[in-house]
Amino acid sequence: MTLELKGVSKTVGGQTHIHPTDLTLENGTMNVLLGPTLSGKTSLMRLMAGLDVPATGQIIWHGDDVTGMRVQDRKVAMVYQQFINYPSMSVYDNIASPMKLLGLDRAEIDKRVRETAELMQLTPQLMRKPLELSGGQQQRCALARALVKNAGLVLLDEPLANLDYKLREELRIEIPKIFEASGAIFVYATTEPEEALLLGGNTATLWEGRVTQFGPTPQVYRQPVDATTARVFSDPPMNFLSVTKTGNQLVFGDGQNAPAVGNLADLPDGRYTAGFRPNHLEIGQHTANAMQFVTELSVTELTGSETFIHLDHHGERWVGLIHGVHDLALGEALTVWLDPRHVYIFGEDGTLIAPAAYALAA
Repeated sequence: MTLELKGVSKTVGGQTHIHPTDLTLENGTMNVLLGPTLSGKTSLMRLMAGLDVPATGQIIWHGDDVTGMRVQDRKVAMVYQQFINYPSMSVYDNIASPMKLLGLDRAEIDKRVRETAELMQLTPQLMRKPLELSGGQQQRCALARALVKNAGLVLLDEPLANLDYKLREELRIEIPKIFEASGAIFVYATTEPEEALLLGGNTATLWEGRVTQFGPTPQVYRQPVDATTARVFSDPPMNFLSVTKTGNQLVFGDGQNAPAVGNLADLPDGRYTAGFRPNHLEIGQHTANAMQFVTELSVTELTGSETFIHLDHHGERWVGLIHGVHDLALGEALTVWLDPRHVYIFGEDGTLIAPAAYALAA
């Protein structure tokens, strides 16, 4: 049983928010919608839920066309980053409310409430009102209400953004297990590539209202179909520079050479775009054949265990993610190295020509 979007689009005031989209989600799967703010993640979820009616296309649920069906008539649960609870009810009654509407018996309701409250670390707060809780506890209450509903389609729109780091990590592990066991279709929207990788399952990358790629999360990350997908699935975004293939050599940017080996050996001579992720830039030569680039350091950001370096390479803006804390002089020349095995090759139209060698070996 599946949820199918067939040519589904959304327009608002003459503006296209979702371009015609085909997407098939299978029962018991984790499906991540990954993209920056305003890329269309929430709009796509609202179409899936039945909160909005598509301008074109069909939504097929378990083989039935539900395109015009109200959200109230669908077995759907949705949780937003901006949590919604019933302020006059206790946490216990908030969590229990969907099951009461379904007419479940009191013992079953109590069992599910207490199990879910334990998972969400809400047991001590069950008799309190939502407004007496912290923001993170209120979000956990809203999330718990969705978990107990046993809906066939569960839509979570950046639901963990307001939670502390430790609880986020715990829930990222537990939530997929819960929904996989339930057989529900789980759709989770996020702006964070790291979160998509941690959640696993499948990922759909979105950019300006278009799904650029959909497939198993590791595959989309390692072999993006185009430069846009690669940019979306990298935090900070992937860096780019020009490259020319001449004979058995690749000439990068300001004249750095690397042999065209492996799947690049048969690449036709011509101009391409090279892409590499920030964590693959290094400020020391760690491999014998690493390419050397002289850049200007404009900004550094320290995270405690890592350093983000913002670089200018002949007008191209790069970002590097370097392990450790480094005391670097702003405005001065900084030499960085890049292992050719970490370089993706894209056509001038942005289409992926050759994945990085390390990605093929993973």
